[in-house]
Amino acid sequence: MTAALGSAGGGARGWIGGLSPEWGDALVYGASAVFAILTIAIAGIPLYRQWGEMAVGPYLVATVGMGVVAHVAARRRQCVPAAAPSPGPDVAGMESPRPPGSLRWTKVARVAAFVVVLGGATVVPLTMEVIWRSEGNPSAHVQPEVVVVERAGARAASGKDPYQVIDRNGHVLVHVAGQPTYELYYPYLPGMVLFGLSSSLDKHPSRLTDARIQFLAFTAIVTVLALAFVRGADEPRRRVLQLLTVLPAAALPLATGGDDMPVVALMLLALVALQRRRPLLAGLAMGAASSLKFTAWPLAVFAAWVVFDRRPARATLWYLAGVVVVTGVVVAPVALANPTAFIDNVVRFPLGLSGIASPAASPLPGHLLVSAFPRWHRVYVYVLVLGGGALLALRLWKAPPRDAAAAAIFTGWVMLIAIMLAPATRVGYLLYPVDLLAWGWMLRRADEPAIAGPPDRSGRPGRLPPLRWHAGSASDGAALASGAGVAAASGSGPLRSPGQVESGTSKIVRANGVVPAALSGEITTPHSQ
Repeated sequence: MTAALGSAGGGARGWIGGLSPEWGDALVYGASAVFAILTIAIAGIPLYRQWGEMAVGPYLVATVGMGVVAHVAARRRQCVPAAAPSPGPDVAGMESPRPPGSLRWTKVARVAAFVVVLGGATVVPLTMEVIWRSEGNPSAHVQPEVVVVERAGARAASGKDPYQVIDRNGHVLVHVAGQPTYELYYPYLPGMVLFGLSSSLDKHPSRLTDARIQFLAFTAIVTVLALAFVRGADEPRRRVLQLLTVLPAAALPLATGGDDMPVVALMLLALVALQRRRPLLAGLAMGAASSLKFTAWPLAVFAAWVVFDRRPARATLWYLAGVVVVTGVVVAPVALANPTAFIDNVVRFPLGLSGIASPAASPLPGHLLVSAFPRWHRVYVYVLVLGGGALLALRLWKAPPRDAAAAAIFTGWVMLIAIMLAPATRVGYLLYPVDLLAWGWMLRRADEPAIAGPPDRSGRPGRLPPLRWHAGSASDGAALASGAGVAAASGSGPLRSPGQVESGTSKIVRANGVVPAALSGEITTPHSQ
């Protein structure tokens, strides 16, 4: 039975992986259309149903359009001779001739479909909800987290602490007419206040000060910046861009709430910086994400295992310095100013340990268990935190992640389990594991960092000249740099695997999950850009 399931799963993955980019677009847009239809039919939040009604049309148009493009492109590609060379640089770095059947117009069609969905599923729903909020019932066109962030920003702009002690032993200490008590809590870290500062600008229309506009702009800028650093095949980057801008995992939260999207974008930037061997940039990005929400902290911890540089200890220090400096400067002063209120808002309230119940009550296993046995709520939380922490520490001790892709995948699974077992959570938090697993897939297909040569006279690492194949004896075999790592050929022998290079009697093996980045005689030097 297990073998049959594994075979079926492998067959499905192989079928999906064999799709052309155009059919892949049609598939993801079609799945998004199905999601929008299901949202209209079964979502309990009217705001979500409104998004589904606006988004389903653009998704369907993109699905049909890309289906037609994929069909036409497939028929035309059948006319391409089988022996035609593939486009792209050859081994020597020269551009190979483009096959006669190359269909550049398909790229234009893909961009057009992306623009249609970006406008119809993300920008237009967000714009309409902002307008409707300013003209009608505000609570019907925005998620509570947006209101909470804006109120915290207004308090901070007026010199007040965004954290308040709301209740003591179940007795509510703060009352605001017409406002639910749970909206008085600010369960985020101090950095999130920045996105609410615009709400304090009374001279500007409320349509321009909606925090969702800041969420969208920040997310788009950081996402594009992060993907610009990724080297390798373009297709994985395009899929991640779709995931963070136009597919439901991003379009729905950006139009209705969106406070998680800046955190997600900064986490992506940190992972890409780790993969590119930029530990300080990774630490700064991870510190910025960790100053917004606790949901970034698991990755901040696990990433410390995969920091790699010419000197691993130095790289780890640079990474930790970036995280601690940003998080410490943003969080510590606010937390120390009023520790009781800080703990009540960011720890007790999200865990359901305060006197006011959190509205995050999605019917996931952890919430259902606590609802069935309310007397065991506190015990369940303590067991979950201590037991889960012990198991996690054991797993990290025995088999820690070794590269950025592994860290993303490992964090994705950990967060998925935590979200499913948490006593109070939202289904929307599942965007974190979905994104992390997608990033791991992308980073596994990304190029290793650029190759560095032996140090120059000043002691700085130099650049190796472009590597090419050479014929000759084993003593003058040459290395070949490729996107997946470094392989070598000696004489006329076979190409070695990316994890091992043979030169004479020496062997250079992948260490710490990283392919050695320089080969000089018998010495290899991993290097960080």
